[in-house]
Amino acid sequence: MNQIKEFFVCSVCENKDFSPVYNFSVRFHGVNFSNDLIYDQQIEELYQCTKCNKIFSKKLIEEGLVKLRKTGKKS
Repeated sequence: MNQIKEFFVCSVCENKDFSPVYNFSVRFHGVNFSNDLIYDQQIEELYQCTKCNKIFSKKLIEEGLVKLRKTGKKS
């Protein structure tokens, strides 16, 4: 059986190589039962094209891979 390998590519330069970029933050918010603020730690996972430096979210890359799977099934 033949295999076809498709890559998610950068929408600007069509490069297939990406580097991870992480943003770390703390989100403060109030709650009904206390006057004190509580916080949630958040990590935002992004990927940067190694050629043109455009940044993509993980969600956008996953959506692109879904499109590749759909077009691959039609071929």
